[in-house]
Amino acid sequence: MSFGAGVGSMPGDDYAEALRVVIDTTPDLVSIPELPARGVQAAMTGRGMGILAELGADLQPAGWRLTGAGSGTDQRRARSMLSQDLDAVEEKLQGFDGILKVQVTGPWTLSATVECPRGDRVLADHGARRDLAQSLAEGIRQHLASVSARVPGASLILQVDEPALTAVLNAQIPTASGWGRHRSIDKPEADAALRSVAEAGRDSGARTVLHSCGPDVPVDLAAGAGFDALNFDLSLAEPGDAWASAFDRGIDLWPGVVPSMDADGVSDRVLGKRVRDFFNALGFGVDAYAERLVVTPTCGLAGASPAWAKRALRIAQAVGTQR
Repeated sequence: MSFGAGVGSMPGDDYAEALRVVIDTTPDLVSIPELPARGVQAAMTGRGMGILAELGADLQPAGWRLTGAGSGTDQRRARSMLSQDLDAVEEKLQGFDGILKVQVTGPWTLSATVECPRGDRVLADHGARRDLAQSLAEGIRQHLASVSARVPGASLILQVDEPALTAVLNAQIPTASGWGRHRSIDKPEADAALRSVAEAGRDSGARTVLHSCGPDVPVDLAAGAGFDALNFDLSLAEPGDAWASAFDRGIDLWPGVVPSMDADGVSDRVLGKRVRDFFNALGFGVDAYAERLVVTPTCGLAGASPAWAKRALRIAQAVGTQR
């Protein structure tokens, strides 16, 4: 069976309403929504700081910074907000026995956006990168255990968001001064960090998907790290051997095809043809991917209007269930 689903983020600051929209429009694969408009604690990096285990952080004028073992006020707020959101999920999904998707920010995007205790990005410090990845993996285990306890009938999917992954690998992240760029991360270290969070998902009984909505997605790296699926912006993907090989190896491909910002003249028939054309270019017909397909917006919907967010999810559902 194929599905439509959201990437995760939604517009506005009414969590109960966002959750209702997600459940109503994509009932077979529900994505726990994230609402960045509620503040930095609810945005991608802040939510990641709330999931970390035994690693403190606080919010500085320049952004989030690791502190070691002690949690700052804003990290505690991020954790409290996450817990309140899960309370709402538990209430709305009583008796739910479908698929529930949990999103977390990946280790490399966090390393590129969070500072070390003495300044500069975590990306600049090998030990800090390792500690962050380990803390995130343990935090994921605890987070998924909490979700499972609240919605015990759900089959879980862990989505690891890595919008900065390509920039990290290609040495495109600026240093604190802005005059230089951080050195690229070699593939073995990149693999180890991604593998640790994928294993945390599998250990918790979840299928895992790596989401990257930028260009030049490192398909081989994602497949080698042990993810079960790869979610990507179809408009930025060039069909090629790496995609075909990953699919042959059992990695499901989730094309992001619905515009994530308000758009006119969007047709689920046209978008469905784009999905079919992509798989045809890889040498796979509908029968090969129909039972493995999840269609999403190109990226998160936080910047869209509420009306478009709802419509985008409906279109993703329509495209995902086409034959």
